[in-house]
Amino acid sequence: MPEDTSGLTFSEAEKRGTRQKRSKNRIISEILDICLEGANKTRIVYQVNLNFRTVNSYLDLLIKNSMIEVSGDAKKIYKTTEKGRELRNNYDRVKDETDWF
Repeated sequence: MPEDTSGLTFSEAEKRGTRQKRSKNRIISEILDICLEGANKTRIVYQVNLNFRTVNSYLDLLIKNSMIEVSGDAKKIYKTTEKGRELRNNYDRVKDETDWF
């Protein structure tokens, strides 16, 4: 029977060798979480464990849909908007309700 890794963070599962491919929704939720208090791109890349090119495509999507706002000129800071917080909270609620299957 496979080990239940649903309660593990991505890095914990990776350390145990039980890493599974994350859904796009989970990655988006993780980025929104990282950006709650503001984060630069390097922090996002390292915390979400993706490369810059992949993170750029997610950030572009989130900015286009008003989930994240960008501030700063030389050093851009990405921050989750109220709309992004709502999406993240809704994702967490759905995830909690569907963890049983």
